[in-house]
Amino acid sequence: MKWITITSPDFISGEAIFIDKLFLQGLDLLHIRKPDVSLEAYKRLLLQIPKHWYSRIVLHEHFALAEEFGLHGIHLNRRCSQVPNSFHRSISCSCHTLEEVKKQKDSKDYVFLSPIFDSISKVGYHAAFSPTLLKQAAIENVIDEKVIALGGLTANNIPLVKEWHFGGVAFLGDIWKRMSDPQVDEYLKHIRTLL
Repeated sequence: MKWITITSPDFISGEAIFIDKLFLQGLDLLHIRKPDVSLEAYKRLLLQIPKHWYSRIVLHEHFALAEEFGLHGIHLNRRCSQVPNSFHRSISCSCHTLEEVKKQKDSKDYVFLSPIFDSISKVGYHAAFSPTLLKQAAIENVIDEKVIALGGLTANNIPLVKEWHFGGVAFLGDIWKRMSDPQVDEYLKHIRTLL
């Protein structure tokens, strides 16, 4: 299974150092998602991340930087919904219904489906799918290796995500709230062993 982490929407002190740690612990892809942040601020963050991780970084904004820095790809969303002309890197998007997954996954490298569990980072953003519905979607191959579970992900619910045949997990709130925890390295190693 693929392990993806989405950045906090705000810049955090020590963020680039922690991103390096995530990759060293086995992170597959980092999605940089910082709505309403300037191009220059995005560049500053990228320049703080070791270059050897660039091929594993995906942008949610400022898509031109993907080519400029040789990044993995882009993630389409409501704010940035158009693929740049002649773009030949990875393209992903977010889906909030199984119908959207059916429409999008064949034309994308992968898609997020959310929220699978109650959100950790968004108050009042609750799970939108029952376990029964997710099991059935897996049986019907709607959920497969191209569909990444997002929303409320922690190490504790990875076994369920595997049971539902998702191709990976996308962490957000759980990872960043643990950033300064002295036990974070052990937690990140535990995530990797579960996948």
